[in-house]
Amino acid sequence: MNDPNIQTALRSKSVSESKEIRRDGRFVAYNNGTVLDTKTNLMWASKDNGSNINWQNAKSYCEHYRAGGYSDWRLPTQNELAALYSFENYVTYKSTCTYVSLFVDRKYDLRTTELIRLTCVALWASDTRSSQTAYFHFSEGRKYWDYPSNDDRFRALPVRSVKQGT
Repeated sequence: MNDPNIQTALRSKSVSESKEIRRDGRFVAYNNGTVLDTKTNLMWASKDNGSNINWQNAKSYCEHYRAGGYSDWRLPTQNELAALYSFENYVTYKSTCTYVSLFVDRKYDLRTTELIRLTCVALWASDTRSSQTAYFHFSEGRKYWDYPSNDDRFRALPVRSVKQGT
């Protein structure tokens, strides 16, 4: 365990009491429902909220999330979400949400580490501009903007920064 990012994360009481259960490249999953990205030094929830959610409720969901015993979870930025996306290096799996296209239900391909389970394609981000809020599209690998009241196919994925001693 020579990776300094993992050592920093393990200094935290909650993570040090948890056990590593799996690795996927730079990602380390723990048995407390968290996944550490050793490249960005961000800790992610191991799954999204699981159902449609608007931006304000997504923000609140993340701020009240308590996995691993931590209380500093937040809604990620577009760039943080983009760092999870990979077209080539990670598992592509089908979302559990669908959309109707020419009267046929289709599921999205989602491209990210298999240690973080997403149930749909669009994840809200904390970035805002004028009357719109940001999100990241995990099938297309693109950043977009939408109205915060929209909830169709949107999800929340909590993140926290791992700092020295936390």
